[in-house]
Amino acid sequence: MIQKILIANRGEIALRVLRACKELGIKTVAVHSTSDADAMHVRFADESVCIGPPSCRDSYLNMHQIVAACEIAGADAVHPGYGFLSENAKFAEILESHGITFIGPTSAHIRIMGDKIEAKKTAVRLGIPVVPGSEGLISDDTEARKVAHKIGYPVIIKASAGGGGRGMKIVRTAADLQVSLAAARSESKAIFGSDCVYIEKYLEKPRHIEVQIIGDGAGKAIHLGERDCSLQRRHQKVWEEAPSPALNAKDRKKIGEIVANASAQLGYRGAGTIEFLYEDGEFYFIEMNTRLQVEHPVTEAVTGVDLVHEQIRIASGEHLSISQDKIYCSGHAIECRINAEDPINFMPSPGLITHFHTPGGLGIRIDSAVYSGYRIPPHYDSLIGKLIVHGRNRIECMMRLRRALDEFVVDGIKTTLPLFQYLIKNTDIADGNYNIHWLEDFLARKADDKA
Repeated sequence: MIQKILIANRGEIALRVLRACKELGIKTVAVHSTSDADAMHVRFADESVCIGPPSCRDSYLNMHQIVAACEIAGADAVHPGYGFLSENAKFAEILESHGITFIGPTSAHIRIMGDKIEAKKTAVRLGIPVVPGSEGLISDDTEARKVAHKIGYPVIIKASAGGGGRGMKIVRTAADLQVSLAAARSESKAIFGSDCVYIEKYLEKPRHIEVQIIGDGAGKAIHLGERDCSLQRRHQKVWEEAPSPALNAKDRKKIGEIVANASAQLGYRGAGTIEFLYEDGEFYFIEMNTRLQVEHPVTEAVTGVDLVHEQIRIASGEHLSISQDKIYCSGHAIECRINAEDPINFMPSPGLITHFHTPGGLGIRIDSAVYSGYRIPPHYDSLIGKLIVHGRNRIECMMRLRRALDEFVVDGIKTTLPLFQYLIKNTDIADGNYNIHWLEDFLARKADDKA
């Protein structure tokens, strides 16, 4: 078993990993920027190392500083959490070259799945259904017109190195293709340093369904059911639930088996998530995230499997602790991401939290690293914490969530708590009748009403 883990992250995910380490009897090392010196993960870790100033580039994204911190503290493994360096193949390679275990997949798998074109080709080879589109990168306007004509409008142009909705352009007619292609290339170059793009069929009203997998790196993999992440704003997830209210048992079993078999064939190691668009009973591969997801707690709630424990065990060379036939989905779980943002226009709201009170009771879990008197820094993402609610069924889960939201108090800054209080009372949400465009349409109507 690994002896000491350096947690190369901050906030709630750093605290989440730290708790798992303590439960496994593993020593922990927290790294932090100067602005995070008083953070909870720093307070609770066995050791801490300052790795630089507030800027992410100079601290949490500084690979050399993190490796140096490992050497200073004698850490034999690194858990990257999510975001920052969690899907950086070069970082994984550097750690391995220093004899430090990267708690995640191989650098080769990170690199393959980090390239949208290679990921799609790999998905096809492994028997995963994909969205119709270009077989590779689009070289010029002529090729773009041919591909778009073949698959039919509307189409969507995507950055090969992209993510989070950036570098995407929807094209509804042939007349708009050339301008949109140039815009997508320009945006991709500015954000990701590459102007490589590809084209796919644009689905009008799909849901976002993702399947959680774990592999041992030696040809065995299991799935832990799906999560529905369709409530999004600008391609950023806001509300996630498991299981999806849109799937029946047959479709759930089918896609789970496809994904588990594909992961086994790939020889995948550790936790990962394969994401799909789902429309009219069909699944279409989007991408694979080669890391722990923000929304992993809803899967833990319905399966009882600690995903971070499994990550650490597998990285230590152990086998999966559970087989597919022992995975059962019990009840229903929903996660709400509580951000330090205006609930209507989503402008960031950093500042001092003067009072912080979290809900409690049966089926309530809070993943957060803030406290009364904590100051939300302006340098990082605005996540305050995650409210995860579990019930015996979706109705009980929704009622419990309504109660929990009413108990949740964050004073001193604006938060997105009011947004969830609106959502929990909405008929479409109660009925599970929504898609990836629903939330933005809802927010547009709210803004019009306010005007």
